Amino acid sequence: MSQKLKGWKELPCRGLILEPGNSVDYETGSWRALRPIIDLEKCSNCMLCWLFCPDGSILVKEAKVIGIDLKYCKGCGICAMECPRQIITMVEETQIRREE
Repeated sequence: MSQKLKGWKELPCRGLILEPGNSVDYETGSWRALRPIIDLEKCSNCMLCWLFCPDGSILVKEAKVIGIDLKYCKGCGICAMECPRQIITMVEETQIRREE
């Protein structure tokens, strides 16, 4: 008995984001393997990390970087790559958890 394959138009919609702006409903930081650590004392507040962060995880207050929202940071390392002063380091999440 052969089963007829469905065309792409007949497949049910799954995995689609139908409501824009719903990312705040989902904490995605648990995916992270590497955690960015910022040396705030050496930060010049150039905001390049904030500008390039695809998750909007760089926390800013009064035009100064104040930290990283680890609930949403996925550890991609773009902030560290874009930092001209190289003050953002990526540390293995397992190392951080051992120290806590």
